[in-house]
Amino acid sequence: MPRASQRRSPAAERQADTVRFVLFEARPAGLRFDQLVRASALSNSQVRAGLACLRDIIVENGWPPLIWTRADGYKFCSEPAELQAYEVAVIHERLTEIRRFITGVVAPHAALQPKGRWIKHLNTQLDSVESTLDVIADYIDA
Repeated sequence: MPRASQRRSPAAERQADTVRFVLFEARPAGLRFDQLVRASALSNSQVRAGLACLRDIIVENGWPPLIWTRADGYKFCSEPAELQAYEVAVIHERLTEIRRFITGVVAPHAALQPKGRWIKHLNTQLDSVESTLDVIADYIDA
């Protein structure tokens, strides 16, 4: 079965097109989610589906990256420093999620089944992911 990004429905593509149009009209400013809902005349779930589909088709169409910031909301961005700041923030967020998953689920599971093949494999893989994300999060452009 194809991945979610390869199973786009025609409705999601129409919603993505609507969201894209609204965001391009708002450029260079961004729109908060509630503003995006009002400006697009779509429901909350339709805007979410449109945003998800839009993220899948951005590269295919050569559009600038779509980012979200607390200050500006959703917007298209071509500024390298702003893109890097967004990417580092997302990496920090994912790193926190992975660490909490390890300490809250995987470590207790390992304590219950210390010789389990699955848990050893999972620990190895998650340690690798954690160290990779840590390196990326600490990267500073010199």
